[in-house]
Amino acid sequence: MQTGMTQDLAAIREDAERLAKKLFKKRTKPQAKFVNQLLVCYLQAQDKDILVIHNPGGWGCTSIEHLIFWEASVVDGVKNTLNKLGYIWALWQYYRSGISSWDHLRDIPEQLRYFFTGKFFKAEILSAQLNFLCEHLPNLKILLLGVSQGAAFGNTVMKKIDQKQPVYSIELGMFFAHVKRRIITEQTLYLDNNGLVPDPVFNFNFKKSASAYITAPYRWLRYRLAGKPQKFTYCINVPGHEYRWDMPSVSKPIENFIIYKLGYKYKTNVEKSIL
Repeated sequence: MQTGMTQDLAAIREDAERLAKKLFKKRTKPQAKFVNQLLVCYLQAQDKDILVIHNPGGWGCTSIEHLIFWEASVVDGVKNTLNKLGYIWALWQYYRSGISSWDHLRDIPEQLRYFFTGKFFKAEILSAQLNFLCEHLPNLKILLLGVSQGAAFGNTVMKKIDQKQPVYSIELGMFFAHVKRRIITEQTLYLDNNGLVPDPVFNFNFKKSASAYITAPYRWLRYRLAGKPQKFTYCINVPGHEYRWDMPSVSKPIENFIIYKLGYKYKTNVEKSIL
């Protein structure tokens, strides 16, 4: 465990390799990927107060610059709140899938297993990484952030984290299939409503949710014909299943959660303005 100064990186790598062997047994390629990913995250977080881990919605493979606008607004809102509170933070995205169609097809069996049973090996992987970071960087606080499928994944990870660890989760618009399995603790903030329109994805309003997906290809084609192509996910318009930062019922609970759970590094007149 870290005592006052960052551990020698070679020792950190040895610990990561032992953990990788425990998780992946004799599968050397996944072991190497796990170790490299964990070391990158460790180096990114070692001199920070807060590590924000964003779990994208949908397939879980969308990078920050390609997020749908309302999800991006929440990520930006969290970052700005941490800045106002004086924290030094890092942002890390945890991808649950690759970006290609082949990646998605390959992941369907695991996604279906997760849908029906709540079991997901990638949650085992991330929880092991978070426990590792908490052990080796005891002054670090970790904040999970996810919407829809990303919210469900964050909650699955939280089930495997000791509540004594400084790991917190913000979960917006959880996908209905996982609601019955979720846990809610003092370290979790969940938002199931944006304050304006009931969320059909959370409430399993099949008619409204299905309609959004059925009409999405027509929007996608219309944008292309107009010479303004959009990603398909941007064309899925589900009223109520959007959690924009400019909605007070979204931003205010998140700000309060961060303030009361993570605290503040220092107060100035700027910080007082969000209390």
